[in-house]
Formats: sequence, structure tokens, C-alpha cells
Amino acid sequence: MKTPAIFSLTRRALGAAFLAGAACGFAGAAEPVSVSKTIAAEASLSTLNSLIIAADLQDALDGAGPFTVFAPSNDALKALPAAVLNDVSKDPAKLKNLLTFHVVPAAAMAKDVKNSNVKALNGDTLALSKAGEFVTVENAMVIKADIAASNGVVHIIDTVLIPPVKK
Repeated sequence: MKTPAIFSLTRRALGAAFLAGAACGFAGAAEPVSVSKTIAAEASLSTLNSLIIAADLQDALDGAGPFTVFAPSNDALKALPAAVLNDVSKDPAKLKNLLTFHVVPAAAMAKDVKNSNVKALNGDTLALSKAGEFVTVENAMVIKADIAASNGVVHIIDTVLIPPVKK
């Protein structure tokens, strides 16, 4: 029995689509990239990404890690008083201190967070807490958790964390 022409064309079209997709790499899930590149790819973190570039921290966040980044959203950064953001933007040391206060040198998925204190990359202490599914760091709520990266994890938070004033 001869195969109807429509089935023959459909099989050829499906075969061509499969080969084209395989050549483009659709067959597997996207591989995670570094926390720096993960932040750069997230639209709601574009302001943070600009600050990371200004502070010259991309290479550090592309490093081996592991890192957990509590990443303030664009809205969180917008809520900061303009004078604060202008002040840290003009002073590379202050900017680096502010940004590294949002990074913990360990990978922690939301399910692994315990009520505890951890050291941030800048050396200061961050208070982590968890109540049910809700995770907070200092006074910030995690609004999007567990964005996996090749060298850690990113959690988007609703508030910018302000490091303590050094004496």
C-alpha cells in the first residue's frame, strides 16, 4: 500500500524541523551561566547590572563561587532616595561595599535557608530568616527565589540592603 502524499510531506517537514532544531541546540535545556550573566539576563535587574558594571564586579561574580546574590530589583533601587544612589554611584569603594553586602560566598537555595546570620562578601553580617515559604534577608523579602547559575544562585529582593556604617 502506498503512503498518501500528505503523510509523506508531513514526515519530511517534521524531520526537517527536528534536524533544524537539533542543529540550533533546542534539544537540551539552557545551561546555567554565572551569577553575573544571570543578573544581566534578568530584565528586572537591569539597574543592578549597571551598578555591577560600574563597580567592576562582573569578573568576581563570574568566578568559581559559589555565590548567593540577594539582588535588589529595579523597583527596589528606584525606591532608594536619589541622594543615596548618587552618593554610592560616585564613590567606587562605597558602591562595591553596598553591592558586596548583597552577596554571600556560599550557594543557598530558598529551601535551605535557616534563621541565622551569615557573612556577606564585604565582611558584614546579614540576618536570614524563613517562615514557611517566605524568605527574608535583613528587612528585604525575597520576591523571586532560586534563579540557578553555574556558580551559585540569585534571589530577587524587594529592598536594597544598606550595610552598617563602619567606624
